[in-house]
Amino acid sequence: MTPPPLQTVQHAGGATVLPEVGEVAPDFELVNQYGEPVRLSELRGRNVVVVFYPFAFSGICTGELCEIRDNLALFEDANATVLAVSVDSKFTLRAYAEKEGYGFDLLADFWPHGGVASLYGVFDADTGMAQRGTFIIDADGIIRYVVVNPRGQARDLAGYRAALAELGGS
Repeated sequence: MTPPPLQTVQHAGGATVLPEVGEVAPDFELVNQYGEPVRLSELRGRNVVVVFYPFAFSGICTGELCEIRDNLALFEDANATVLAVSVDSKFTLRAYAEKEGYGFDLLADFWPHGGVASLYGVFDADTGMAQRGTFIIDADGIIRYVVVNPRGQARDLAGYRAALAELGGS
């Protein structure tokens, strides 16, 4: 799979280095919208799509996550678990998931604020939010696809589709 050329992210606070394609994905544990812990390394054996987004209930973020919701079979067919991560609290995420009918985990990177987004190089400390970063991790825990969209630009589902097709269902 040919990785996108973007390997650093520019934001108001400067450039941040992203984990690279071919590296082991940094492990993390966050609570989901129900307060249940979700640890990335416990999902080994499945592909994982980690989707960082700025905030619940915001327009572009809602559009992106609804597109994932409406195409969840694409991810399931690729043996992929979707983890959507924002700096919102679990309480906000639960209300958001219920309102939009999301059938995947929304993870709270609330405290330490943006800690996991920082680990993945997509936290903008000047704005206090995660950028639109996507990391597709294979069943062995290796990063296979990385893309970060500029502020205000939604991600394209076709990118997920192509990356997942190259991974296949493990």
